[in-house]
Amino acid sequence: MNLPTASNNAEARAKDAVAALLHDSAPRLEDLSHRIHGTPELAFQEHSAAAWVAEEAERAGLRVQSGVAGLPTALRATAGSGDLTIGICAEYDALPGIGHACGHNVIAAAAVGAAAALAAVADDLGITVVLLGTPAEENGGGKIIMLERGAFDGLQAAMMIHPAAHEAAQMRPLAVSHFDAFYHGKSSHASMHPEEGINASDAMVVAQVAISLARQQLRQGEQVHGIVTKGGDAGNIIPAETSGTFFARAETLEQLQAFLPRIHACFEAGATATGAALEIAERSSPYSELRADAALTDAYAANASALGRHPLARGQEQPGGSTDMGNVSLAIPSIHPMVSIDSLPAVNHQPEFAAAAASPAADKALVEGAIAMAWTAVDAALKPELRKRLTQSAYAAKGPPQG
Repeated sequence: MNLPTASNNAEARAKDAVAALLHDSAPRLEDLSHRIHGTPELAFQEHSAAAWVAEEAERAGLRVQSGVAGLPTALRATAGSGDLTIGICAEYDALPGIGHACGHNVIAAAAVGAAAALAAVADDLGITVVLLGTPAEENGGGKIIMLERGAFDGLQAAMMIHPAAHEAAQMRPLAVSHFDAFYHGKSSHASMHPEEGINASDAMVVAQVAISLARQQLRQGEQVHGIVTKGGDAGNIIPAETSGTFFARAETLEQLQAFLPRIHACFEAGATATGAALEIAERSSPYSELRADAALTDAYAANASALGRHPLARGQEQPGGSTDMGNVSLAIPSIHPMVSIDSLPAVNHQPEFAAAAASPAADKALVEGAIAMAWTAVDAALKPELRKRLTQSAYAAKGPPQG
């Protein structure tokens, strides 16, 4: 890896130091990424990944607390004692059926690398670095739970990178509601006594048709999609129980709350048409839109460009997807850039992307993404106006971290 030449100033010396540390630790970080990739674990079940992340953090000298916020696979590791506290988020949950097709193994390894490198210079920079192991991003909203239970208290900035098919200084995710829909009907013999049944599967079909028709009038940024998780038990039994998992998205939480009743009404139509009883259950708190901090985003973009990555500038990226990092961004100045792993034509949530997430390009992206994050933390520490704004942020006034 070609690193920029240092000039004789504190910022350049600090950036050279963390880059050199990350370059030296690259084999261990790549091994961590590959281990997590080879052992995909679903939401709140990331026991191996969390243990490996904690092990590497302890090895780098961070003080590790596991099981924070009442979540067995969440962790918090700290180093330094400065008055500017910067959090780096590590995700490590996988997707059902297609493993690490969103590349959270890369996120985890890059976060560990950035935190470890910053730990070595934390006292020189006057910062406290906090590595946060955040479970269940794909399903469950681990960061939201950790935020509500105090695991982010005391932070004045938060950051993470995310692998993708393209490079971008920030992600533009949508707010999302994840919910399950259940229909409760009545079983009967489908041939001899169909009139005695209440077809819960038909109710789900009506709902899906209503959703498909509603899509014609959806506004910009509004989306709804999902799957049927139970359709019935046998072709000759009127289905008494059906269920599905659905995602409704909009550009902001406010727009989502206005949009959701229209989608719920589609499910109510299924119940009305068939006589089945409807139950809707939220799978987690809604994920919000992400409001990336402009100054931190611009600093990250400049640092990534110095490494030859050249991300799209703010405002050029396409909206889509969702993340519980959005909820963090509403409370704490945050960034969520995307790093390319050269996967095209494969994109996130495809099996081919899962394969790319353990490729040499992904290994390069995790190291360079870690460097760019660490350099951005250096900027936050050493640029007086940025440091002053972050240390005086309202969220920092909430007090010391809690387990």
